[in-house]
Amino acid sequence: MISRVRALSFLFVLAAACSGASSFAQDGTLRERIRERLQQRQPQNARMASERDASSPITKPGDYSFTINHGGLARSYLVHVPRSYDPATPTPLLMAFHGGGGNMRFQADDQHYGLISKSESAGFIAVFPNGYSRFPEGRLATWNAGTCCAQARDKDIDDVGFVRAVVANVKRQLDVDARHIYATGMSNGGMLTYRLACELTDVFSGIAAVAATDNTRRCSPSRAIPVLEIHARDDDHVLFNGGAGAGAFRDESQVSDFRSVPETISRWTGRNGCTAPPVRVLEVPGAYCERYSGCRDGVAVQLCVTETGGHSWPGARQVRDGKAPASQAISADDVMWDFFGRH
Repeated sequence: MISRVRALSFLFVLAAACSGASSFAQDGTLRERIRERLQQRQPQNARMASERDASSPITKPGDYSFTINHGGLARSYLVHVPRSYDPATPTPLLMAFHGGGGNMRFQADDQHYGLISKSESAGFIAVFPNGYSRFPEGRLATWNAGTCCAQARDKDIDDVGFVRAVVANVKRQLDVDARHIYATGMSNGGMLTYRLACELTDVFSGIAAVAATDNTRRCSPSRAIPVLEIHARDDDHVLFNGGAGAGAFRDESQVSDFRSVPETISRWTGRNGCTAPPVRVLEVPGAYCERYSGCRDGVAVQLCVTETGGHSWPGARQVRDGKAPASQAISADDVMWDFFGRH
């Protein structure tokens, strides 16, 4: 009876904390947040194969968790090293950024994103940084992507500097192929990748944004950079034709009046100096991809559109409770790695 009372008390306290913690739409349902909180209460070795000092080299495949200090804040990231990793061979690196209100563990969940499995099949190192959070466990985190989102934006958190520091650290820990470092992200995390394309072209070789648009305040990339946008036409959060979905955000002041997908593509074809009209490079029931070429330095801009799927990751086996199923017409993981492989 006592254990039951304790369990009910824990759930009551957790529900109260979650209900007032954030007004960002991707917080998920109460059930998901309780599940996430319970996972965080498990012994650390049940969630992560190894946790080390951030200066420690990584010598074998596996999953690792690190925390570094940046800008006076403790910032964390996960690293997945595929079984095919050879310390004597430079290996591509993919930085994957979670959506607003999420965290690094959720982005590393194969049921929702499949990036661990893709890392194993394609042979790249996958890194999952955690956004800014006022909670010690890093939950309900957001990224400062320009005009979005929430406290990361309002506090002007140096996420660009944090990402640069993580990449530099991973390059010290592993044999990374510096010519093949890429960034992808979901929603607010995808918006951050656009900011990285603007400000860290010396680090990244290309970006892929999913369910996100370019909401940077300013952008002066030092060189042309490959850009892939993957978006559902029926996205009810980051609307395809611009704006924040009505009812999708409990407090719209925490987000912004998002730029449209067409405006985002126009901005990047302009920045990259693309001169050729788009060519349809993929067409399947429920989805298509168009590529803009004739860009400086041989890069490309590509747009992939799914007809359904809402605000989710195409190809995902699982979505947040209450959300429309993800489109299965294409796999975001496969499309982006094919795109990155061309650059």
